[in-house]
Amino acid sequence: MTICLAVDIGGTKLAAALIEMDATSSLSSSRMSAPRIVARHLAETRSSGDPQVLTATLTELLGPLAASADYVAVASTGIIDHGVLTALNPHNLGGLDRFPLQSVIADITGLPVYLINDAQAAAWAEYLAYEQSFADLAFITVSTGVGAGLVLNHQLITGARGIAGHAGHMLADPQGPTCGCGRRGCVEAIASGRAIAAAGQAVFGTDCSGLQVYQRYLQGDAQAQAIIELSAAAVAELIANLTITLDLDAIVIGGGVGLAENYIALVEQALARMPALYRPQVLPARCHTDAGLIGVAQWAAAHSQAQQ
Repeated sequence: MTICLAVDIGGTKLAAALIEMDATSSLSSSRMSAPRIVARHLAETRSSGDPQVLTATLTELLGPLAASADYVAVASTGIIDHGVLTALNPHNLGGLDRFPLQSVIADITGLPVYLINDAQAAAWAEYLAYEQSFADLAFITVSTGVGAGLVLNHQLITGARGIAGHAGHMLADPQGPTCGCGRRGCVEAIASGRAIAAAGQAVFGTDCSGLQVYQRYLQGDAQAQAIIELSAAAVAELIANLTITLDLDAIVIGGGVGLAENYIALVEQALARMPALYRPQVLPARCHTDAGLIGVAQWAAAHSQAQQ
């Protein structure tokens, strides 16, 4: 039994948890007993391009927990390339870019640090949560941004440069709004929580949040309904594109928007208008908001064992 200090760095919050792990096989099969979260702490992701702000937040969050852990596993938004965090859409981290995340956390904790993208971590958690029933699976998170993780032939795909799965930046509408990555019409620019908020502000006023747009949709507001249905349709197009490219068995949807009331039903309605080959099985995330924490702990446990 080992203790993992798992960290999930998102666009709006940072979560840290001490997780009891019992890895019993390799990364390819990853048969493990269910992880048990024994402590959890949250902090706000402060919007600042100053790397010292993130370093200070990580120090406050992780410092008190490090003494109880054997290693650190980090799931972070953005591209994780050889330990460095690069924000494809810098707006999701307040303008922060090229942050040496692995070395900073190693200095704070004095522990071995393993890290991957948060959607990649969540994909691994959901693959295991669905009992490895699907050889080829994609996880899509619709939250502050839109991200994805891929499990192909029972293997988590991260890519040589950590880019694999950044499907939120696939094209949804060439005439759509400009995305934070610099490209026009990405899925993230239409479907994400930030995009929903921006569309709502254009209709309901500058104080409108994405949550308020969604509440208006649930109350039957026609303009809010159009915004949310456009978001779901963009995600459906993403699902169709991934499925026809990768021959997927299933898609798991998570994230604050993705798991909101009736959102998956809207996605399925949009998919139903497409030919059958574009329609995989669509499932809700079983790990909910803990997918990143649990997945990166499971991945790091097996990954570290494979290196021994």
